[in-house]
Amino acid sequence: MTIGRVTHQTVQRSTLANLQANLQRSAELQARMSAGTKITVPSDDPAGAADLLRLRADQRANVQHQRNATDGDAWLTTVDSALQESLAIVRKARDLAVRAGSGAMGAESREALAAEMEALGVQLRGQANTQYAGRSVFAGTASGPAFGPAPAYAHGGAPGAAVTRQVGPETAVRVDSDGAAVFGTGAGSAFALLDDLAATIRAGGDLSAGIDGIDARMSAMLREVASVGARHNQVKSATAGLADEKVTLASQLSAIEDVDLAQAVLDLQAQEVAYQGALAATAKVLQPTLLDFLR
Repeated sequence: MTIGRVTHQTVQRSTLANLQANLQRSAELQARMSAGTKITVPSDDPAGAADLLRLRADQRANVQHQRNATDGDAWLTTVDSALQESLAIVRKARDLAVRAGSGAMGAESREALAAEMEALGVQLRGQANTQYAGRSVFAGTASGPAFGPAPAYAHGGAPGAAVTRQVGPETAVRVDSDGAAVFGTGAGSAFALLDDLAATIRAGGDLSAGIDGIDARMSAMLREVASVGARHNQVKSATAGLADEKVTLASQLSAIEDVDLAQAVLDLQAQEVAYQGALAATAKVLQPTLLDFLR
């Protein structure tokens, strides 16, 4: 067996290389402790780094979905409030119509009821043009008011252009309401209906057709209230699920990248002991000098 020649310089280089490796390991441990993460560069853990990228992307999506759900909740709350107010107005208009048609009234009494009916029509149109964040909740994606002035009462929304919010990877919820379906449009709208009732009351005419029209409009509003309630529940359920997902993602990220401080302290202490031992051994190995050989 051939044994290679080992010189003092060889021992010195090898010892210094080992010392440098120990010092490098100590520096890495200190860097991880100060940063609080086990992965400072992808080469530390390629698989873990890939998982971190995926989880952070999921976190960003979760944050956006939570914002969408919060916004959708506000939209639907506004729609529900407007619908409830509209129902109250229409019910009051029906009561007025029934009173007006229940018996003979003088012109003065009819005028008072007609004026009140017209005032209810103005209130109803105000509710139909309810806005959230500067946008009408009954006009779809249109930027203007949902309904124009009398006598046309034109609906300003684009047919089928619903406002939706993405509250999950595969879940989009409609957060506005179809004003044309709820209030009607033009001559068939609830506003025109109240105007006609006011005119009929002044003339002392038959109000039965108008009352039937009010009943039909109330039914449409009640259907929309039920629909809004179902969508609101969907948003609230998504909000709860997103909150749970947020906690889960944070836990998964922590498991991959967070440093176990107790273990890191022990590792650093062990590394320091090893480094000090290497320094002591080096001092013994490299102690002889040329003067020592000349003695």
